[in-house]
Amino acid sequence: MKRNIVLAKTREPLTILLMIIVALPFVFPFWWMLTSSLKTSGEVFGALSLWPKTFQWANFAEVFTYQPFGLQYLNSVYIAVVVTVVTVVLASLSGYAFAKVRFPGRSALFLILLSSMMMPAEVTIIPNFFMMKQFNLTNTHLPIILLGIFGAQGAFSTFVMRQYFLSVPHELEEAAQIDGLNRLNVFLRIMMPLAIPALSSASILTVLNSWNTFLEPLVFIDDLKKFTLPLSLNNFRDAYGSPVWQLQMAATSLSVLPILIFYVFAQKKITNAMAFSGLKG
Repeated sequence: MKRNIVLAKTREPLTILLMIIVALPFVFPFWWMLTSSLKTSGEVFGALSLWPKTFQWANFAEVFTYQPFGLQYLNSVYIAVVVTVVTVVLASLSGYAFAKVRFPGRSALFLILLSSMMMPAEVTIIPNFFMMKQFNLTNTHLPIILLGIFGAQGAFSTFVMRQYFLSVPHELEEAAQIDGLNRLNVFLRIMMPLAIPALSSASILTVLNSWNTFLEPLVFIDDLKKFTLPLSLNNFRDAYGSPVWQLQMAATSLSVLPILIFYVFAQKKITNAMAFSGLKG
């Protein structure tokens, strides 16, 4: 018994030490980003230092004067909110239809939906650009919103919701219909409350995807005031086209802040969302 206690006490610090060693490669880039955001340009390119000599808090203020970073921040926020809300609503409706409603061509239509997830964005970006150009939607946020909703992420959210609704016993739906509920009320009052785990998964993954989207804004937007954060971060350059690293790191630190705060408070839900999206079915 005593031997087991000694082994347990010895194993615990070794486990903590191993976890620290494994975490270092992941933590170091983030730490370097934060410290570089508080350095001068000379310090960034000087000898490797894990701590600024003097804290350059003015770098964060300069981020907002170098370009309209505040407006670009709001662009990303509202696009992420709109894309997430609409995607979750449409994915819930279509996922329920694919899972519980029998209609001609259901399997074929679902196969087409799945095939859209296998098409890389780089393959479809050119025809999408010409289509949006025909409708005079270029240099607006509409292409980013529409492609975010009806693109691969929207298809994946529909897949997640369908897989969840398939796991709900059909008898539950029949019992609700016997009690007098029509199809819409069954969906709203029975299925949707049960589908909160799947809704959380779809919402979290959609937010992350929308927040990090780079290719679509790069192709469709050329107005600086309409940039989203991924485009904005690439725009902190001097007159010669070289990155202004201390400002770029400061802007990057600000851009990851909402996701970081969100992860701290919803860590369990995010972990469950990743597991749910990969295993459910």
